[in-house]
Amino acid sequence: DPTQEPIFPPELKLENEYSTSYLVFRGENVIWLRPRNLKELVLVKSRIPDSKVVVGNTEIGVEMKFKKKFYPVLISPTIIGEVNYCSIENDGILVGAAVTLTELQIFLKSFIVEHPSKSKIFKAVNAMLHWFAGSQVRNVASLTGNIVTASPISDLNPILMACSAVLNVYSTTNGSRQITIDENFFKGYRKTILEDDEVVISIKLPFSTNDQYFKSYKQARRRDDDISIVTAAFNVQFEGNKVIKSKLCYGGMGPTTLLASKSSKMLLGKHWNHETLSTVFHSLCEEFNLEFSVPGGMAEYRKSLCLSLFFKFYLNVKDKLDISNGESSTRPPKLSCGDETRGEPSSSQYFEIRNSGEVDALGKPLPHASAMKHATGEAIYCDDLPRIDGELFLTLVLSSESHAKIKSIDTTAALSIPGVVAFFCAKDLEVDRNIWGSIIKDEEIFCSTYVTSRSCIVGAIVATSEIVAKKARDLVSITYERLQPVIVTLEDAIEHNSYFENYPQTLSQGNVDEVFSKTKFTVEGKQRSGAQEHFYLETISAYAIRKEDELEIICSSQSPSEIASFVSHTLGIPQHKVIAKVKRIGGGFGGKETRSSSLALPVAIAAYILKKPVRSVLDRDEDIQMSGYRHPFLTKYKVAFDENGKISGAVFDVFANGGFSMDLSCALIERSTFHVDNCYSIPNIKINAYVCKTNLPSNTAFRGFGAPQVMLAAESMIRQIASTLGKSYEEIVEVNIYKEGSVTYYNQLLTYCTLSRCWNQCIDSSRYIARKKAVNDFNRSNRWKKKGIALVPTKYGISFQTDVLMQAGALLLVYNDGAVLLSIGGIEMGQGLFTKMIQIASKALEIEQSRIHISEAATDKIPNSTATAASMSSDLYGMAVLNACNTLNQRLKPYKTKDPNGKWEDWVSEAYVDRVCLFATGFYSAPKIEYNRNTNSGRLFEYFTYGVACSEVIIDCLTGDHEVLRTDIVMDVGESINPAIDIGQIEGAFMQGYGFLTMEEVVFSANGETLSRGPGTYKIPTLSDIPKEFNVSLLKGAPNPRAVYSSKAIGEPPLFLAASVFFAIKEAIMAARSDSGVPVEFELDAPATCERIRMSCEDDITLQVKPTVKRIGVPWNVIA
Repeated sequence: DPTQEPIFPPELKLENEYSTSYLVFRGENVIWLRPRNLKELVLVKSRIPDSKVVVGNTEIGVEMKFKKKFYPVLISPTIIGEVNYCSIENDGILVGAAVTLTELQIFLKSFIVEHPSKSKIFKAVNAMLHWFAGSQVRNVASLTGNIVTASPISDLNPILMACSAVLNVYSTTNGSRQITIDENFFKGYRKTILEDDEVVISIKLPFSTNDQYFKSYKQARRRDDDISIVTAAFNVQFEGNKVIKSKLCYGGMGPTTLLASKSSKMLLGKHWNHETLSTVFHSLCEEFNLEFSVPGGMAEYRKSLCLSLFFKFYLNVKDKLDISNGESSTRPPKLSCGDETRGEPSSSQYFEIRNSGEVDALGKPLPHASAMKHATGEAIYCDDLPRIDGELFLTLVLSSESHAKIKSIDTTAALSIPGVVAFFCAKDLEVDRNIWGSIIKDEEIFCSTYVTSRSCIVGAIVATSEIVAKKARDLVSITYERLQPVIVTLEDAIEHNSYFENYPQTLSQGNVDEVFSKTKFTVEGKQRSGAQEHFYLETISAYAIRKEDELEIICSSQSPSEIASFVSHTLGIPQHKVIAKVKRIGGGFGGKETRSSSLALPVAIAAYILKKPVRSVLDRDEDIQMSGYRHPFLTKYKVAFDENGKISGAVFDVFANGGFSMDLSCALIERSTFHVDNCYSIPNIKINAYVCKTNLPSNTAFRGFGAPQVMLAAESMIRQIASTLGKSYEEIVEVNIYKEGSVTYYNQLLTYCTLSRCWNQCIDSSRYIARKKAVNDFNRSNRWKKKGIALVPTKYGISFQTDVLMQAGALLLVYNDGAVLLSIGGIEMGQGLFTKMIQIASKALEIEQSRIHISEAATDKIPNSTATAASMSSDLYGMAVLNACNTLNQRLKPYKTKDPNGKWEDWVSEAYVDRVCLFATGFYSAPKIEYNRNTNSGRLFEYFTYGVACSEVIIDCLTGDHEVLRTDIVMDVGESINPAIDIGQIEGAFMQGYGFLTMEEVVFSANGETLSRGPGTYKIPTLSDIPKEFNVSLLKGAPNPRAVYSSKAIGEPPLFLAASVFFAIKEAIMAARSDSGVPVEFELDAPATCERIRMSCEDDITLQVKPTVKRIGVPWNVIA
């Protein structure tokens, strides 16, 4: 019955034969067993001691995939009653070894409500479980699994050690025994004192007493669903006013969970006062010795957290002791460091619907055309294509060195594996066919002699399956001769004078030297920002199939025409025999504009030579390792201004880390040079722009394309001017901000400039003035929590900055039933391009959008298409679609005139009968760019998109944690084609910018290895990171005469508005520094991670810790 929802087959519910029986699954390399009872489980363990008992597979699976560990026998205890229960005992609760964390959480919550006085330990466990991974993991993972995995950064093990939890274990050798989780339980990294044949039956968690105080803490890069940096659990018991028992336990401070035994003993017999606190601080500093090179890095921060978390515990206990002694708290409210209660999030979106018609869809807030398919999983991506007989899988062999000469490649072992078909390398291509590059041909498909990054491809294995291909890949033996230097960071490149040819490039306007010789005020500063990973949901993938002497390639690319062009050149066949197709991609953000070619080309080569279909999909770690990032930037500035803050001139030195090849860096650095002003008039300027050549993956396009990095420096500069003059930031903005009729330093006249309108509306709608006063009042009343509020404007130029890319094509097919199939060269990657094109066609043809469909982008429909990038696609393809529709309308005009009350399908049918052509091509070429680089004059950008944001944050000065309390955005999008999609783009871009500026940190080893190669180590914002109040308004009455239907580009411009969060955080840190008596002004690099926030909030703890961290050896990580 199609009207009914699918349900689980009832017959499978009625029969439980398979649910309770002993099961064995035998694979090629692994046996999986499911015993029915404890006796069978213990028997298997006694006979196969190295077998692994697996409940959720949340750790074993990771070890097998990424650490290449091999476990031939896996045992599932999920139906064994003896390990699947929770019970209440006389002195605590027993938790069965196979009980999931979700089941444990439910049990604990119920017990806590009924027995609150006994539940201090349980409250700590329950509170930690809230932050433990995600619900999907908690639904299958177990407490015992967390224990025996013995992770040094476990969230729960410090709690279990602090409360002296007891394991009940059994083996045929030793029988039953009880093991207390204490300082001797973990005997090394990922090792416990459990014997190989022992099985954990249950864990006992003790009840707490009235005179006992127990609390746990966790600090991670991201608040929700993240592994910890440092965890802590503290357990103290009092007799009278003195401590009689004490356990201070930490995770993340060594290779195992650690008991700070010296500090714990030092507390015994002590009163809970400031003198005791100082003693413990000193003891913890001595007890934990971290060096600069410690695995995981962040030595100073981790050690500071040890003290900071204990300080939080100290204050918490002090309050409770005072209350239990019948006293009011002796600590003033200003010293509070309690957690803020998180309220329910709220949001609002304000926009105007100008079209109230029933037919055409233009201007209506329609859902994304594929929204339901995305939500239900029906949307088809490259790797969803059905497998066909004879299909092969390709996997890449990447360099294991950052700078080396290839001495030899031995594939003997790899090729001997059954199922391996071929190995391809540089020897299989002619030298001139082995070269590619979007602007400069400076990359090899397969490295022939030298590797200059760990993203370099040495070869490719092709096999009958993915498993076989990856197994063979690991057996390819490559001998290298290491070369020096290995250049990783911007500072390395500057030191070695390592720049791409023809850099620096300089742009000048006016007379900077004269300005600086006459000015009254000058300041200098710098702003650094790190790399950002694109982290699109769909990793790069490709599928190619040879058809006679033609090749069809389906890939996740923002530029199928470029893929087809490269494949044509590499294979030596004309482009009309190469068809590249893209139905949709699962996010791009610039990361699939050029870098998709690095996988598509090997796949095309293999498919063409082997005459077999070939598929390849990068794993997330591979994608991160080889696809490039947002360019790290270092921008140095010197600015001249008068007593009012009016800028008269500035000099900028801009350094971008390009990686090992040019890719799009030359175009990106040019855009940077035209955005160093952000929104401010700088009449005299000199910009020196450098693209640094390093031994990192080739950095590439990313939403904003080099503009956000330099605009961040401009905002830092404005704030530094304000600080120097003792004025507010708003005052300096208002004397420098561009207005209607202003002229930029590249001599473009600003027309339809709505910056001031956006600025004033955002100040009013956000109640900025009143909230700024409230923030200052809050900061005067709180020491360890600080708030900050900041405004940021943005001006983003819309153009590819080169004429050849400013063109687009469309193909409109009308079938004799009235259905319309539209094709464009642009790619749908979730941004709603196809939806907007359907709305434009709906308006132009005056038909319902339901009649119009866009299937895919393909080079046999639209040739020579420009990449879907630079926020230009709606503008370019919208005009091309309009052109095609106008052609069709002219052909149908006689039929509409003849029967004005007729229906669309009737007109089409009559035209078809009369043999009128019912398909049309559309084309659009934007007005020629008038900018002259030699004279630095003329129109460079089609127009600008403007916006202003106001954000308020609160930070925890002791941990560096932060929360965005509210964000208000006012955005000029012209007359929106689809307000819902435009607001979605604004919110999405803001959150991606928020990640770039606060938490997303790509870290590298000093030898060029990318260390953050997956979601375990690289953190993007989650739902809980969205501002708790998020308001977006589209500016009314702001038409744009230079784009289709007066709309504006929106993909990239809003991203920089997230800088309002960055500067709000900085304001909060400055308030903390003021309380500490250290200089208020400081430099804050982006991203403003919890580490940077905490260490910038200098206080007695950080001052005490820093001298104790030894700067010995090579740092564990560096920032590019």
